[in-house]
Amino acid sequence: MQHPDAGRSARILVINPNSSPAVTAAIDAALDPLRLAGGPAIAVTDLPEGPTSIGSQQDADSVVMPLARRIAAETADAFVIACFSDPGLHAAREVAGGRPVMGIAEWGLLRALTLGERFGIVALSEGSVRRQRRMVRQMGLGERYAGSRPVEARADETAGAAIRDRLIAAARILVERDGADAIVLGCAGMAPHRAAVERAIGRPVVEPCQQAVAAALGAVLLRAAP
Repeated sequence: MQHPDAGRSARILVINPNSSPAVTAAIDAALDPLRLAGGPAIAVTDLPEGPTSIGSQQDADSVVMPLARRIAAETADAFVIACFSDPGLHAAREVAGGRPVMGIAEWGLLRALTLGERFGIVALSEGSVRRQRRMVRQMGLGERYAGSRPVEARADETAGAAIRDRLIAAARILVERDGADAIVLGCAGMAPHRAAVERAIGRPVVEPCQQAVAAALGAVLLRAAP
């Protein structure tokens, strides 16, 4: 019996849970290296119901049900929630019907574990730091966490060139003072700055949207393999 989706091209949907066009565009551009000829399509969209920046737990919680409804209604083969708070990750997995749902924080931290003994996170704000500490604790990674350093910005400010020096300064503190071997960029909007930060500090820098989409890509390709 033929599967109902036979003949349909595979697709990964990346959802930016805020409503910032600048952040969505930055994510989209960062994913170009993962768009393989003949491979699954990678689409990037925002969430019109979302705030322009997810800076607090209330912001993160406000997008959980809109995200879940969006994923339940979509026909994509895999999903990526492109916000470093991983809002609604578990609810999304409940409604996805077995299709993979990746959170960028979860996959960014997992990748960092392969690059050094201790990782640090460049955070948006002090409020983001509190959520990151909680996430690290819940994932059981406390012994390998060097800390988070905030740049005190909104998500919609992170894609522009003006913030790059602040990102580099925060990453350098994480390496030189906190002992981080690898750095994770703690906001999807920071994607355009990964290579520049890595060159400036001389340590591996993880862009978490790329890592989550790479994981989704692997999941979709392997699911179709014999």
